[in-house]
Amino acid sequence: MRVVFMGSPEFAVPCLRALAGAHEVTLVVSQPDKPAGRGGQLTAPAVKVAALELGLPVIQPRSARTGELRDAMRATGAELAVVVAYGKILPKDVLEVLPRGCINVHASILPRYRGAAPVQWSVINNDAETGVAIMQLDEGMDTGPVLLERRVAVDPDETSGELLARLAPIGAAALLEAVDGLANGALVAPPPDHARATHAPMLAKTDGAIDFAQPAAAVAARIRGVDPWPGAQAMLRGQLTKLFRARPVDGAGAPGTVLAIDATGARIATSDGAIVVRELQAPGRKRMTAQQFAAGRGIAVGDVLTKPTAEPT
Repeated sequence: MRVVFMGSPEFAVPCLRALAGAHEVTLVVSQPDKPAGRGGQLTAPAVKVAALELGLPVIQPRSARTGELRDAMRATGAELAVVVAYGKILPKDVLEVLPRGCINVHASILPRYRGAAPVQWSVINNDAETGVAIMQLDEGMDTGPVLLERRVAVDPDETSGELLARLAPIGAAALLEAVDGLANGALVAPPPDHARATHAPMLAKTDGAIDFAQPAAAVAARIRGVDPWPGAQAMLRGQLTKLFRARPVDGAGAPGTVLAIDATGARIATSDGAIVVRELQAPGRKRMTAQQFAAGRGIAVGDVLTKPTAEPT
């Protein structure tokens, strides 16, 4: 099948590579290059880099609403568009320009977690299961019918970044199955159950502020869910300190109090128990284990971590 591929971040690259190996990708559409790092150097999206390696034509329109994207897609003669974390809302004329429309690889089990950050909210909410859904796009926010899905268990120690990386190849395999099913007419999608829908809005920096007055399971899940962005942060000795690798454990004390530090991490009290934080990072310093952090006198038993009152950096 002749296909247009639309995507931007690393999560979309396995889908592009799989599709290019099995079908004719006539065009790759990605976000414009953006400044990155401290130097602000223009950096190409991961999908653009992969597309150029594969020898595929790439365009990077600044808007999906000017007609440029629609016309470029029509000119390819493709039958179907595949959208994987492209990063822009597509208007009706783009959704309908190709004969088979647009399908999307979405990293959740729809209709749960419609929106921009399904993996992050799945981890934050301590879900035991998530997965990938292949859906037909319409003008709503992930409201189209689901063509097929693949479910996986969420590891209790997994960060959102790790889960996203694990879901990427699963999504690629499901995508190939869906494209083949569309080609031979084998896929029939039931109408979506909008009453069961939940939403996963894009994370903000403030979502990384850790409140130890919450239950241990919720605190640990949030620390994992906001890793790698915006990152979990708490005030420690007057400084914003980043926290990594948390899990709930037994313990008792005033919320935020450091109860112990050993090879497993820093044990910190919450409202109903404690969590162990394996790694910490002070401003301008490298990330290190809790024992290393304590050896450098960055933390000690009896210290109290609190929720930042200003927006985390």
